[in-house]
Order: sequence, then structure tokens, then C-alpha cells
Amino acid sequence: MTAVMSIESTQLVDDVMRRWPATIRVFMNHRMRCVGCPIACFHTVDDACREHGADCAKFLMDLQAAIDKGPGEPTAKLDIVTARWPDVG
Repeated sequence: MTAVMSIESTQLVDDVMRRWPATIRVFMNHRMRCVGCPIACFHTVDDACREHGADCAKFLMDLQAAIDKGPGEPTAKLDIVTARWPDVG
């Protein structure tokens, strides 16, 4: 049986983004510039919603949807580039 992960408004913003990287897009979609913010390790989700004027209930639903969906598949295939030393000759 798999435990259901749920988000709460009392969790720290930085903890949320580190634990569930898929939530980063939700912060950005809600025009919250929390990614990389030095205050993110002190602000709860509720604090961030209040500071940014976001509807906390809607934001929590969007965060939970991102968590439930999971990381998903990459949108673009990454090409691996091998570094080579130039021929000295």
C-alpha cells in the first residue's frame, strides 16, 4: 500500500520545492518568485500566499495536483555532448 503524500499550508516553501520538485512550476504559474528566494526556508506556504496575494486553497489544490501527477516524463530529449580536447598538432 502506497502512502498518500499531502501538502499543508504550514509546510515551509523551501521544503515543499525540495521534496516535490514538480511543485516549482506551480509556484511560477502563480507568479510567486519563491524559487531561489532566501526567505523560502523561513516562509510557510500560507505566508507565501499571503505575501503574494494568492488564494491559499486554490494554490494548495494546484500543489497537490502537481505532487499527485509526479515528475512525469521530460518534455524534450536531452542530447549528451562529449567534451573533446582539441588536436594539437
